[in-house]
Amino acid sequence: MSIVYQPQDQTFRLQTQHTSYCMRVGRGGHLLHLYYGSRIGEGDLAALYPPADVGFSPSYYAGRFERVLSPDLLPQEYTGCNVGDFRLGCVSVTDGAGARGADFIYVSHRIVSGKYALAGLPASHDEDGEAETLTVRLQDPVTGLTLELLYAVFAQQDVITRAARLVNEGRGPLWLDKAASACLDLPFGCWDLIHFHGRHAMERQMERTPLADAIQTVSSTRGASSHHHNPFVILCDRETTEESGDCCGIMPVYSGSFRTDVEVTQTGLTRLVTGIHEEGFRWLLQPGETFTAPEVILAYTGRGLGALSRVFHGFVRRNVCRGPWRFARRPVLINNWEATYFDFDADKIVRIAEKAAGLGVEMLVLDDGWFGRRSDDNSSLGDWQVNTDKLPGGLDPLIARIHALGMKFGLWVEPEMVSEDSDLYRAHPDWALTLPGRRPAMGRNQLVLDLARPEVVDYITGWMTALLRDHAIDYIKWDMNRNMSDVYSRALPPERQGETTHRYMLGLYSLLERLTQSFPDVLFEGCAGGGGRFDAGMLCYFPQIWCSDDTDAIERLTIQHGTSFGYPVSAVGAHVSACPNHQTGRTTPLDTRAVVAMSGTFGYELDLNRLSDAECGAVRSQIARFKRWAGLIGGGAYFRLVPPQGGYFTAWQFAAPDGGETLLNLVVTHPQANPRPIHLRLRGLRPDASYRVDELVFAGCSGAAEARRESGAAALSGGVFSGSLLMNAGLTLPQLFGDYPAVQLHLTLADEAEGREERA
Repeated sequence: MSIVYQPQDQTFRLQTQHTSYCMRVGRGGHLLHLYYGSRIGEGDLAALYPPADVGFSPSYYAGRFERVLSPDLLPQEYTGCNVGDFRLGCVSVTDGAGARGADFIYVSHRIVSGKYALAGLPASHDEDGEAETLTVRLQDPVTGLTLELLYAVFAQQDVITRAARLVNEGRGPLWLDKAASACLDLPFGCWDLIHFHGRHAMERQMERTPLADAIQTVSSTRGASSHHHNPFVILCDRETTEESGDCCGIMPVYSGSFRTDVEVTQTGLTRLVTGIHEEGFRWLLQPGETFTAPEVILAYTGRGLGALSRVFHGFVRRNVCRGPWRFARRPVLINNWEATYFDFDADKIVRIAEKAAGLGVEMLVLDDGWFGRRSDDNSSLGDWQVNTDKLPGGLDPLIARIHALGMKFGLWVEPEMVSEDSDLYRAHPDWALTLPGRRPAMGRNQLVLDLARPEVVDYITGWMTALLRDHAIDYIKWDMNRNMSDVYSRALPPERQGETTHRYMLGLYSLLERLTQSFPDVLFEGCAGGGGRFDAGMLCYFPQIWCSDDTDAIERLTIQHGTSFGYPVSAVGAHVSACPNHQTGRTTPLDTRAVVAMSGTFGYELDLNRLSDAECGAVRSQIARFKRWAGLIGGGAYFRLVPPQGGYFTAWQFAAPDGGETLLNLVVTHPQANPRPIHLRLRGLRPDASYRVDELVFAGCSGAAEARRESGAAALSGGVFSGSLLMNAGLTLPQLFGDYPAVQLHLTLADEAEGREERA
């Protein structure tokens, strides 16, 4: 059993392979947090919290004479409000008399096999029947508001998920002005906060800051998880590195406006509260109604940030992503966007596809501009009829020509939006989010459709169903190119306007659930101006997400590095684009661009007809390498060896789960005169095994250093090294010169490599 209840002291122990999560029902019936960290044995955890009288921290009424039972001091699983805990709170509840308050007292609990489900919300699933669920029921005796805290334990994967339900079992209406998903109290330790900030085309820039005696916030009010602050955060010990130290990851399964607050309190306790952002949020909860807060995924390790990332990678791949594509190699694709933008016709698209097919590309994706009167981004969103001036006869003749080349066909859509200049908006202006009497803010001259309205969700479901049913489409790129402002739903009464943004997300999740269940074989890729909605909620429907609109390979190194802390490579949409790069103007060697894009789903975003014969040969070789290594890249253990910020080079590695093969990737980001040796120690290998270098690829090296590079390569190519040597003594690569040179080095077990040579 991974969940154990000890009735003698009303203690709950949630145990995974390497971690323990403990709590107990305290005096007065409050559910108190005791411990979350590396796995521990038996003992009285309550002894960690001796009673104390701290000034200006009031006690519960029952302890008013002892003055040592304070809600402001005790570590809690989920707080009430306005009852004497002045730290970060989880809920704000107001009753019909205008009184704000809630104090949750233990009622009962239930332990069952399997994983809980959340009505209307995405959540992780129990892939292998390993999960157990604990439901703890608490209630505020005055309002009748019942709190159900849900915990699922995935023991073998070292993951615990949490969620919360609030049920109005009282006689009158209640208003929720805040309803967090989870509270995590860490009573001891000095922690750093790692978060992932950014902006459009510069998403998920990793930043590590010591926690101050203050409240630090990571949030989005944009109606999306946003380019600017990813919902995933890490708390880690000040001394934690990639290889060692305590760290805890917190990943909300939600794609809308969110808020995560971290507070270091007067006693040194660190409290993290995460959930839906309360700005503009107000939910009317009538008697008998339930509000469900989104799920949060928790993982803890004492073995460093790399181990934490690998826990999340495996869990997201296996238990968050769904459908046949989550483990499958994705087709190598070519997208026409940066090759043509809006300026294309069927013949131009086919010419791109013909060239690509000859080089081994497996899918053509037609991007924006195929519908309505769409010749720029100022019109036609919502008018999803084919532009027959560009595509005579519609989609089917083009699809047939693409399929005749042996390629799959993909299509770009942006269903959540409507252009002001569109037939849909002229017919249904009330379907857009706009404020009465005000001119709306405009982004790309488009507005957000009100997915809080069921008829809007039904409308999008209808035309998307027809599109996928009536045409042989293999892949959908689902984009979303503006955030929410002017939030007001004409379908909701005044007292429910605070529900609009969350009801929008429920409508979106309903839409995605219907489409992905109806068309399970279609590969859906998420996009929101690139990585503006890269989160676990979207990954429940889209097994991959376009990582960023920045396709510059050198910039992508930092973006993909930050993304790797919580999200697997198999979820990262990455392409080789044209140079000079369209976003930065930088020129990077073609093979270096491929090395970077291979640490993702891999594809191309350029017109291959413009490449030289030599470059086309390089593309053919890149695709062949990716196909050979795709299983290792998509399903292997990921190791960040050298970060991309500030150094001479960056390096990362994939290792097979059984240690049978590995792929080292390295890019020189700041070429130097007289550089120090490039020395690396590998990870994830079998210490006693022998490995042979069976492929060594140099990209973008200048001719001046060719002799030295060839000499160094000769010492490595075909060489045999023990796993212990590679991990402890390491290896040294030849000096690399030129504009952003790169290396890929693949090693396999020596006996397996020799067996392949004999068979050949």
